[in-house]
Amino acid sequence: MKRGLIAATMVAGMLVSVAACGSSGGNEAGADGFKGQKLTVWVMDGSNPPEWAKRVSEQFTKKTGATVDFKVQQWNGIQQKLSTALSEDTPPDVVEIGNTQTAAYAKAGALVDLGDLKKEIGADWNDAFNKASVVDGTQYALPWFAGNRVVMYNKKIWAQAGLKEIPRTRAELFRAFDAIKRKTDAEPLYLPGQNWYFFDGLTIGTGADLVKKEGGRWVSNLGDPKVSKAMDIYRQYQAFSTAPKNKDEATPQQADVFAKGRTGAVIGMGYEAVTAVKANPDIKDDIGFFTIPGETADKPEGVFLGGSNFAVAGMGKKQELAKEFLKIALSKENDAQMVKESGWTPKSPALAEAAKENPAAAAAAPAALKSGGTTPLIPQWAAVENVPNPIKNYMTAVLNGKSPADAAKDIESEINARLAKQ
Repeated sequence: MKRGLIAATMVAGMLVSVAACGSSGGNEAGADGFKGQKLTVWVMDGSNPPEWAKRVSEQFTKKTGATVDFKVQQWNGIQQKLSTALSEDTPPDVVEIGNTQTAAYAKAGALVDLGDLKKEIGADWNDAFNKASVVDGTQYALPWFAGNRVVMYNKKIWAQAGLKEIPRTRAELFRAFDAIKRKTDAEPLYLPGQNWYFFDGLTIGTGADLVKKEGGRWVSNLGDPKVSKAMDIYRQYQAFSTAPKNKDEATPQQADVFAKGRTGAVIGMGYEAVTAVKANPDIKDDIGFFTIPGETADKPEGVFLGGSNFAVAGMGKKQELAKEFLKIALSKENDAQMVKESGWTPKSPALAEAAKENPAAAAAAPAALKSGGTTPLIPQWAAVENVPNPIKNYMTAVLNGKSPADAAKDIESEINARLAKQ
């Protein structure tokens, strides 16, 4: 999931008072003692679907006697706003945090250890989902939802190309794209040169590490041959597209491009279908999804799991009530509702049935469970993705003919400078 990022140094600096002051944990009352209280939960715009929020609110009040107040936040500027809020004496009780930014807040001492709660309600969660909630062995958050990219394709165009089977390997997918190119007037694939999170998934698939430790410091590992291999795979994909090599999937929104009905496929999130249909309702019945195939049929392509965690504020005064909320919000019943209502990827085998009710979620599940991963889970990584993301420049340089090794050298100093800021 593409999110606005700020340098990790800003996060740490604004939260320094949290680590110094700590918190007693506040409320020690049992369930009967919560009656009449109000729990403040910060969620991001678009994260909490209406039916899920309604069910959670009703169940929470029925169990505790308290009410929940969902405060919807905007992505623009959220890192600074959240950093400030978590350092104050009266922070929001529960907060939604991007999964790849959780480490920065945990390192700053802003979050509560939720290890016991994870054992109670999340024993069967897939490790790929939970990994971003754990920092230095401590469970500082709990995974709420995550999604990964799938192939969203135009059934009508694929039929015109004579394609009847869903590709099960990368080679089969490339042959399908070639058939569309030869037999139709459509662009086989719309893939701009800087779809960074798709590329990150490819590095996960090749087993590459984007950073490494040298002399006790994190530094760029973009010159690794495994990264180069991932970039070569991306180059093969991009060769089927006429999209700009120096733009990302949001400029313009690739769903809007797909909506015009002249594109065979995009690599995107399931929710982009909603955007496409909104732009062109006539395309609704032409949209299909399938898992991004890997090199072999038994293992899908590596994918970036982008999503959000729930965390409890370290300075919060209602930590026990906050944990009661999390037990309800992250129950199997309500996790299933998230999958069905929003198309997020199921984070445990118990949610497989729920995924069947949402085609995008069903397509995303195999790769997430077998080949899912994230960006480097270190506090300093947020600074690397800060705009302008130097890895996007690396991608464009390679697509324009520069060798992956030379392109990596060109941006290595910039990445290392950002990693050194924390």
